[in-house]
Amino acid sequence: MYGEYQFHGALDALRGGRPLTGSSFATIANRVSHALDLSGPSMALDTMCSSSLTAIHLACESLRRGESELAVAGGVNVSVHPYKFAFLSQGRFLSSDGRCRAFGEGGDGYVPGEGVGAVLLKPYRKALADGDRVHGLILGSAVNHGARTNGYSVPNPRAQQSAITTALERAGVTPEDIGYVEAHGTGTALGDPIELTGLTHAYRSADAAPGTWPIGSVKSNIGHLESAAGIAGLTKVLLQFRHRSLVPSLHADELNSNIDFERSPFRVQRELSAWPEGDRPRRAGLSSFGAGGANAHLVLEESPNPDPVTDVPAGEQRTGEPVLFLLSARDEERLRAYAESAARFVRTERVPLADLCFTTQVGREPLDARLAVAVTDGGELAAALGRFAEGGPSPDLVDAGPATEPARRWL
Repeated sequence: MYGEYQFHGALDALRGGRPLTGSSFATIANRVSHALDLSGPSMALDTMCSSSLTAIHLACESLRRGESELAVAGGVNVSVHPYKFAFLSQGRFLSSDGRCRAFGEGGDGYVPGEGVGAVLLKPYRKALADGDRVHGLILGSAVNHGARTNGYSVPNPRAQQSAITTALERAGVTPEDIGYVEAHGTGTALGDPIELTGLTHAYRSADAAPGTWPIGSVKSNIGHLESAAGIAGLTKVLLQFRHRSLVPSLHADELNSNIDFERSPFRVQRELSAWPEGDRPRRAGLSSFGAGGANAHLVLEESPNPDPVTDVPAGEQRTGEPVLFLLSARDEERLRAYAESAARFVRTERVPLADLCFTTQVGREPLDARLAVAVTDGGELAAALGRFAEGGPSPDLVDAGPATEPARRWL
């Protein structure tokens, strides 16, 4: 939503003798379509802070119409020129203490964040037929605009309610089916109460007790990613599905006093807790509202076939037959640094050891300096990587050397 590369281009023109810097929003999508040889609709969208969810909504509609077989949709937000911060400061949009206090007391603005994310979307039946890994399902989506309000930057809770209600209806679910709401939650004294009002009216039919639904906002963790805010929220929800956990929304130890949470059916998730499995799949609502009134909401469901979650780190697992763990880097120095990071990952992350090894074989670009470890024990893998990271070959290692040479040795 910021096209400020032209500021640099103007400076380049004044300096002379150098290529001019330029950009257009359309190039973001069209470069991808050109590089990947994609022939379906290719477009860049700007609905302010609801841009990435709006892109996902339109991509889903294209899939439903049969216009596309698959779609790549998401958002990117970068801060490339100080003008952006001068403008936001002039409009008093920025947080005075450098924190996004979503639903917290003292929130007077937001902190811009940078980020990029995208999802590959396919009809569920086709994804199953193709053997794809499914991270989650989009059951329904809706977009609308708040029309005229008391001010251009004042949200309309009725319009937000309508977007949420429409998405729920299209998803074929009711508020009782939702287990968590990832809110827009910019952390302002005005915006957060209005969002809670719209949510409360949308969920009114459930007649739920106070504190029934947990809510949170990833903005408290990484800042407000503006045009990429929606994809950031989607990523958080998918990770919560995967780990079956609800993570805390930060900077809300003291709640916004303009919201009566004691009577609200929503409660701010302020601690890490398990997301228990019930008699229905885990589902979540996801909101993203753009300054100026453009609203978007998605209803999400966990994958029917989620990735296996192990109880112990990969470094404590064994496999029935040898597996090959591969690493590559641009040179030996970076390869040893990479091995140190990989050893730490193997020791701490609860992922299937065999799947981790498979990913290193097919999911990474091969670079010049290469390393391979064949093991049946995750502890041996971590130890071998650690020894190599410390400087030296190990009998557990298969060193293939530079990509342009045959394998040098088997140790």
